[in-house]
Amino acid sequence: MQDLADTYQPPFKSCVEQGRASGIMCAYNKVNGVPSCADSNLLSKTARAQWGFRGYITSDCDAVSIIHDDQGYAKSPEDAVVDVLKAGMDVNCGSYLLKHAKVAVEQKKLSESDIDRALHNLFSVRMRLGLFNGHPEGQLFGNIGPDQVCSQEHQILALEAARNGIVLLKNSARLLPLSKSKTKSLAVIGPNANSGQMLIGNYAGPPCRFVTPLQALQSYIKQTVYHPACDTVQCSSASVDRAVDVAKGADHVVLMMGLDQTQEREELDRTDLLLPGKQQELIIAVAKAAKNPVVLVLFSGGPVDISFAKNDENIGGILWAGYPGEGGAIALAEIMFGDHNPGGRLPMTWYPQEFVKVPMTDMGMRPEASSGYPGRTYRFYKGRSVFEFGYGISYSKYSYELTAVSQNTLYLNQSSTMHIINDFDSVRSTLISELGTEFCEQNKCRARIGVKNHGDMAGKHPVLLFARQEKHGNGRPRKQLIGFQSVVLGAGERAEIEFEVSPCEHLSRANEDGLMVMEEGRHFLVVEGDEYPISVVI
Repeated sequence: MQDLADTYQPPFKSCVEQGRASGIMCAYNKVNGVPSCADSNLLSKTARAQWGFRGYITSDCDAVSIIHDDQGYAKSPEDAVVDVLKAGMDVNCGSYLLKHAKVAVEQKKLSESDIDRALHNLFSVRMRLGLFNGHPEGQLFGNIGPDQVCSQEHQILALEAARNGIVLLKNSARLLPLSKSKTKSLAVIGPNANSGQMLIGNYAGPPCRFVTPLQALQSYIKQTVYHPACDTVQCSSASVDRAVDVAKGADHVVLMMGLDQTQEREELDRTDLLLPGKQQELIIAVAKAAKNPVVLVLFSGGPVDISFAKNDENIGGILWAGYPGEGGAIALAEIMFGDHNPGGRLPMTWYPQEFVKVPMTDMGMRPEASSGYPGRTYRFYKGRSVFEFGYGISYSKYSYELTAVSQNTLYLNQSSTMHIINDFDSVRSTLISELGTEFCEQNKCRARIGVKNHGDMAGKHPVLLFARQEKHGNGRPRKQLIGFQSVVLGAGERAEIEFEVSPCEHLSRANEDGLMVMEEGRHFLVVEGDEYPISVVI
């Protein structure tokens, strides 16, 4: 219940309450033994009653059929249909409702009012969207084609997204950016160097234009030699000797490695966290042979254990590009040659290879000392990481200062209506629901942070604000991201930014019953190494 309350449900809750989402998808899996699409507590009680969701709920494709066919939760196909409709699901991606709903009604397991409710939820959204207001081509988005999708504005946006998302992980001796004037020759090696499709990733529309990483780098250095070195990204065989020869003849070497959709996608999970095949062997050999430390560029949708590269002095720069989209190749070249100052931050923890021993069927967040389960995410995992969540460096050095917080003590006055819970570790807490909306609104405060760019390049820099408690253990997060903002600073420039801090949201945690509580004691706002205490008094 703790994980549901503070990990899995908050993103959906925010989309509903703040984003006014009109559609929710229920998943294949069970939650506490109940299939998600058949869970009235999730769909009706939580989403609709508690969050005020006004829209339709659809299943993931075939998520209804597996309730009977694979999970055996329902005794018959008709029972599966009854379970999901009565739980609050409205639309089935698949054919189960089409095939079995009529029989369920005839068997008097399902009422027509259940079907009417589902239709009402679906068509209410369609009417709100204006889909019945005449011919679709006459509506606001009725004539969207390639000219609109591929407008200059949209292509610039794709490039800007790639620039902001690429993460600089290592830059020993300020190897990057490479000099445009001093770099006379460049070797580009690796299976991802001359692929445009690899940039796009899974589930993407056709790109407006393709520029491969090789083409983007050639636009900077005309004398660029390319060698794929691996037959495919799988790299079951590698022409290491030829790659070494190519590397020896160039001023600088860029290795374009990592993964692609042959290694990870929907219905294709990785079985380890290492680079495929002989990629690591190739990288080490080329880096050792090159005239100067090499630049390693990684493409992947998730973490890769590159501890070897992190600790190899022959590898001077490491960039993680993710799958950056159609603008990714140009953005990478801009970063490598100093036309853009990287500022991306990792959106996930990069675990070491031994993390594969953790059962993938256990998605609990909190560690369990008795079983040796290490926990998940930066909020709870205490083990070794290759790179931490939020990590990312820049060509500029930035400093931070929490200059002011408008409130440093929060008094939760006890009253007869408040529910004070005494946990076994003797820390008193108050239910957030008992504090009330008025109290929570009145006690929001502002945190002002000074940020300075000490480098000689302008940069767009993300500032991450975390909160943590002085008291550890007993299911408390180590820290929690509560806000982030990007600030654009010129060389040597300083600016101040403000965050709104809501104690009821940002200083609370889920107790074992899944109820959000605020605990007495010291809490801290944290930005990099700077902390500011806020005391909660009950």
